[in-house]
Amino acid sequence: MVGCLLFFSDNANAQLTSDKIYQGITFDDVMIKEVRKGFDVNLFIDRVKNDTTFYKAFKTLRLHSFTMYNDIEIVDKRDAIKASYNSLTKQIVQHNCRNMLVEKEKITGDYFTKKKELNYYTAKLYEHLFFTKGTVCGANNIVGNAKQKGSAKYEEQLRLLIFNPGKRIAGIPGIGDNVAIFEEPFRNKYDFKLSKQDYFGDSCYVFNAIPKKEYTDEVVINELKTWFRASDYAIIARDYSLSYKTFFYDFNVVMKVKLKNMGTNLVPYDIQYKGNWHVFTKSREKASFTSIFTDFE
Repeated sequence: MVGCLLFFSDNANAQLTSDKIYQGITFDDVMIKEVRKGFDVNLFIDRVKNDTTFYKAFKTLRLHSFTMYNDIEIVDKRDAIKASYNSLTKQIVQHNCRNMLVEKEKITGDYFTKKKELNYYTAKLYEHLFFTKGTVCGANNIVGNAKQKGSAKYEEQLRLLIFNPGKRIAGIPGIGDNVAIFEEPFRNKYDFKLSKQDYFGDSCYVFNAIPKKEYTDEVVINELKTWFRASDYAIIARDYSLSYKTFFYDFNVVMKVKLKNMGTNLVPYDIQYKGNWHVFTKSREKASFTSIFTDFE
């Protein structure tokens, strides 16, 4: 049974309906009991809206040694594999400097051009996010708001789209405002749900945003589902689906990310991605990748 926020508690009504974001949010029976015991929904929603721990977890990867399994596949119109990259790599961090060793590698199709350059956008994105060329020093996991220019600006926009879904992104027409699902007018296009569930042994608050049926063709975020560990509100998993279509480009992307603690910090250990991209004047690209991180030090 799912209870609607606006009906299950007079005290909750007085506390929670001051902000429109809570109108229409639904709770499972467990969460209704949690709120009656004093669970602060206002504080929790603020955590969802302003979270930086998810992005910080990815930045923390640059601070640790680990082994990484990489599997990337590019498929054709019939979903047959036309190029692939499979490898086992090891990142080594010493004295705040990191480098990467390729221990095993298998490449098929036209993954690289004849000049040994990456032939696909997904491959370039993957390498930019996870691979290290040469020795790189001075990394940190501080999440800041520094303004970027040129190519760095576009990388920052992409970073926001991937790591901060739900945040407004300046400079991307049609998408930048649309992903701000907690702001008007887009929050009225979504149903928000909050439940409490176990996730691989951890008790979690599960926050889910799904567009209302009448708006499914208008929004960028098709689903945003996040598991917050109840003991400390750390994000330990997130699933999300993004899509958008214009005359000049369209895309449909699904990602699933699992995180765990490495010392006092969170790090991703399992990433699943499937994407379909098309940009005007370029061929459509359909790709998927799996990243598994192990042996953290």
